[in-house]
Amino acid sequence: MTRRKEHFRITRLAKHYDKKTDTFTYNIAYETTTHLTPRTQQVAEAFGLGTDQQQKFTIYDNTQIKIKPNDIILITGDSGSGKSVLLKAIKHDLKTQATDINNLKIDKNKPIIETVGKTIHEALETLSKVGLNDAFLFLRTYKQLSDGQKTRYKIAKLVESQAQYWIIDEFTNTLDRDTAKTVAYNLQKQARQQNKAVIAATTHTDLLQDLNPSVHIHKQFGKEITINYHPNKPTEQCSLTKEMRIEESTFADYKKLSTFHYRTSTCPAPRKIFTLKRQDELCGVIVYSYPPPTTFGRNKVWKGDFQRLQKEFSTISRVVVHPKYRTIGLGAKLVEKTLAKAGTSHVETIAVMAKYNPFFEKSGMRKIAESKPSKHVLHVIEELNETGFSPAMLGSQNYDEEKIRFIGKDKVVEVLMELSRHEGALRRRLMGSGGVYPTHEEFVDRVSGFDVERLALMVKRLSFLAQTKTYLHWKRRT
Repeated sequence: MTRRKEHFRITRLAKHYDKKTDTFTYNIAYETTTHLTPRTQQVAEAFGLGTDQQQKFTIYDNTQIKIKPNDIILITGDSGSGKSVLLKAIKHDLKTQATDINNLKIDKNKPIIETVGKTIHEALETLSKVGLNDAFLFLRTYKQLSDGQKTRYKIAKLVESQAQYWIIDEFTNTLDRDTAKTVAYNLQKQARQQNKAVIAATTHTDLLQDLNPSVHIHKQFGKEITINYHPNKPTEQCSLTKEMRIEESTFADYKKLSTFHYRTSTCPAPRKIFTLKRQDELCGVIVYSYPPPTTFGRNKVWKGDFQRLQKEFSTISRVVVHPKYRTIGLGAKLVEKTLAKAGTSHVETIAVMAKYNPFFEKSGMRKIAESKPSKHVLHVIEELNETGFSPAMLGSQNYDEEKIRFIGKDKVVEVLMELSRHEGALRRRLMGSGGVYPTHEEFVDRVSGFDVERLALMVKRLSFLAQTKTYLHWKRRT
């Protein structure tokens, strides 16, 4: 039997990796042959070709590339030019030093907060770094994320992998170009902060400014290749940021973005509202409200009566950035550029995620005090954990209702009763009873009669009480 010739075959693969000089040298060629079919025979006859003729191609001819362990390398070129071949050759030479984004182990059925980091704090910090710092996103599974969010999540897994080289083929090929630019900007930021190397290949050439590669390889068809080396410097700001403007706005604009804030139901009465816009697109919003009568931390920076307080203080009650534009510094920009426009000499805010996303401090505010949950609240959270609740999911009322139905109301009431015995001041906040301060007996009597929905709301409120809050302050310079 005659052996049929292969359609595609690598005929030359010579490579050398010099670790001392960080130099990769490649010689790669391949050949193709035509399978004989009625149609290929007709084409061959029409153009005077031999159907058994082998076509030989050289795509890398003694190509030398210097790649340091902290370089950002971008490989561009048309489809079929040989980008992926080069990427695979480099990956093979680096062996265990490299992690391929397509080979990451991902649990697609668990909430993402459960699949990153050894602790809840590590998970929040890692996910926040890549722009997945939305309370709702923490509770979603990988399968429920958008393409852009999946890419951000994979970058979080790369950060967690501890590999020195991050390999990414077809980088941002499936993303819209705005999302691609934000992802590219964040990728280089994370890699450079971690002192890691990125080796990414893509058909797109619009990422140079945001990725700011120290090595740019442009592969053309055949063996033509251009390699340019640049200083390895972080990108100062995302290209999209330069296109944005800040202007005073109305509550209607806040409502448009409020769905992206974990506390969507209420917002304190606004004093001033500013938005961040890119042409007509609403990218972010900040709400300055009137200050509450009391709050922890304020007495360390200011003293005065209520009338002075209302005149001299504004409180930042909401900062919302559209998910597409997260991780490019818009939160800090919104705060920094509007502090002096709030109309008061003092601005304060209470932040929950300040530890993981310190954009208030980056914008010029000072961290004054921190309020941690009481040991009794933490103990009750741990008891709920032992009964089957995930502490990371307590902020989801739907999740809480499902767990209460599965575990039983009596067990949950029993745990909440224990908190009531030790934390009388929290009874009103747990019940949401306005100005009423119930006794322990009244608390037990009322909570015992709650249906699953109201009981789940109490568990959700408990998750807020378990948060560590930071008081931050800004004062106008005289």
